[in-house]
Amino acid sequence: METQYLTKEHLIGFDNYKYNCIDTGILSIYVMHPFWNWVVQFCPRSIAPNLLTFTGFLFTVVTYIYFAVVDYNFYASDPDHPEVESLGKWPFMIAAILLFIAYTLDGIDGKQARKTGTSGPLGELFDHGLDSYTAGLIPGAMYSIFSRGSRYSIVPFRMFFTMWNVMMNFYMTHFEKYNTGVMFLPWGYDFSMWGTIITFLIAGIFGAEFWQFQIGNWTAGNMLEMLLYISSLISNVPVISYNIYLSYKNKTGKMRPFTDAVRPLMSVGAFFSITLLWVLYSPSNIVETDPRALFFLLGTVFSNISCRLIVAQMSNTTCDAFNLLLIPTFVVTAVSILTQWSHLELLLLYCLCVVTSVAHIHYGTCVVRQMCRHFKVNCFTIKKQSD
Repeated sequence: METQYLTKEHLIGFDNYKYNCIDTGILSIYVMHPFWNWVVQFCPRSIAPNLLTFTGFLFTVVTYIYFAVVDYNFYASDPDHPEVESLGKWPFMIAAILLFIAYTLDGIDGKQARKTGTSGPLGELFDHGLDSYTAGLIPGAMYSIFSRGSRYSIVPFRMFFTMWNVMMNFYMTHFEKYNTGVMFLPWGYDFSMWGTIITFLIAGIFGAEFWQFQIGNWTAGNMLEMLLYISSLISNVPVISYNIYLSYKNKTGKMRPFTDAVRPLMSVGAFFSITLLWVLYSPSNIVETDPRALFFLLGTVFSNISCRLIVAQMSNTTCDAFNLLLIPTFVVTAVSILTQWSHLELLLLYCLCVVTSVAHIHYGTCVVRQMCRHFKVNCFTIKKQSD
């Protein structure tokens, strides 16, 4: 059954929406955009931009699913678990190729939209909405390179915080636009994508063993972990905070009152608090027992929270302070901690993954269909003039 998630106020906001983006990234300007401009020349005008976006997303999903099947527990690259069969080199090489294709398709979809004259709010919403899901899927796939062992990598408990760091870097960019009205594309995005692709590529050439080294007390996993945190603290959070400050000082932003300005942080902050509480007091030590399912849950609910923020900032409406998916998440967390039944906790986690996934897919599908009807466009095809 279809639900009308977008209100009349949302649709009016989308009608008045103007794309406003600033990209100052050196890698983006001097390398990627020239490459994407060259690639898009070979893309037929009959191909809809959203089809490129969705195809790129599917490449990422396939990569994630493959590693989830062959290395569900993140042990395949762990030298302390020789009983688990190694993945070899080819899976990592294929992952590098698939992610490069996904990255390229994500880079040319906007250029294809301008080339075909089909630019509009739906394309941007569709693009960023799918990106919010990949923010959780890519780290989940990449963890298979380093494994969950402490000898050369980081344990799942620390990966929990690393996942949150990656996802919040994505979220804060849209939080910034929600308050400033301008999307300042972070430098870290292109560098992180290339870093991910190159990491997979090296593992594909030399094997995951290449990343099993230690320099002093620092392992490869530790170094990557700290690089992500440092990047966030240097190139993302301070820049975003300063841009929001300037928008208020110069009166160039949305000039929202403080309570409205911080509303996007409430749902995501509550979600982090609930999951952290679960991880800390889990009767079965859920982050060690089944990190794959827990990380998938993080990415799914986070994507839903992000999509609602993206809708709010694009339609110039006030963001929701509370996400309904937090209710089942809180209930499962509370039941798990209070009952201390480890087997029930795992079952509840799996059920929660299914419920939140279905709810999120339903939300995304309904929003896209509603946008298509409102703007009288098709999502995956380009309407002919006669249509």
